[in-house]
Amino acid sequence: MKNFPDPDRPLKIGTRGSKLALAQAYELRARVMAAHDLPAEAFEIVVIRTTGDRVTDRPLKEIGGKGLFTKEIEEALAEGGIDIAVHSMKDMPTVQPDGMVIDCLLPREDARDAFVSPHVGSIVELPEGAVVGSSSLRRRAQLAHRRPDLRLVEFRGNVQTRLQKLEDGVAVATFLAMAGLSRLDMLHVARSPIDPAEMLPAVAQGAIGIERRSDDDGIAALLRPVNDVETAQRVAAERAFLARLDGSCQTPIAGYAELQGTRLSLRGEILRPDGSQALAGTREGEIADGPAMGRDLAEELLTRAGQGFFDHL
Repeated sequence: MKNFPDPDRPLKIGTRGSKLALAQAYELRARVMAAHDLPAEAFEIVVIRTTGDRVTDRPLKEIGGKGLFTKEIEEALAEGGIDIAVHSMKDMPTVQPDGMVIDCLLPREDARDAFVSPHVGSIVELPEGAVVGSSSLRRRAQLAHRRPDLRLVEFRGNVQTRLQKLEDGVAVATFLAMAGLSRLDMLHVARSPIDPAEMLPAVAQGAIGIERRSDDDGIAALLRPVNDVETAQRVAAERAFLARLDGSCQTPIAGYAELQGTRLSLRGEILRPDGSQALAGTREGEIADGPAMGRDLAEELLTRAGQGFFDHL
């Protein structure tokens, strides 16, 4: 490839500015460096503050949903201010803007949720009426469905902010992603990972996606060696499920795909926002049929749910 980045023409990597987002950007940089034997100076990390990062005192559903974490970054990508963008795939809308594509995913970390509490060991051990904090509609609905006695409060901010809120007694417990804690070298914070059979994770949780301009063949070639095929196959099935459901931060949806040899199994769940009802289903088939299975499972759950299932916001 003729157009490798170098210290005089560094590859500009766009990212949010949180510690976790930066850790993900540095992971990408390390993988591309290793794949092409490039020095660190051939890359520039460009921090872009998004609306979702600036507005932390209101629920995401009130200020616009998932695109809040991507809009400004994608604008910089379209305008040429950055060459690629690093995203947590669970934050990504299912449709990219015209001229953008995500065809590179890094190896997926542990997709499970983590139960986090200074004093309580698990969901089961939470005392009746305990206050639990979360900004995730999915987690709140799942918890309300399983433990309707608990009191749920809004809990936004980065990992460090949420941990401080626990120390301050705002809530006795919260949930974080095991993947994020692992990438921050903070696994000790988790009391325990939550088995997906107990609490199905968010679609694409633990996966990092790299967005590029669709007409940039040089960048495509640069990224190709670091794309993890198994992660891409699992995420494709999960995001097809989400896309058919029109999933956003305003709808509680969970999905998780696993590979066994040449087979893919997919579990999906939709919940009423107040947790009063949950519907789940599974599909299994050939890996290549993953997206079709995702759409089919979504159709089944939508049929079972009936009109207005997500309306109780």
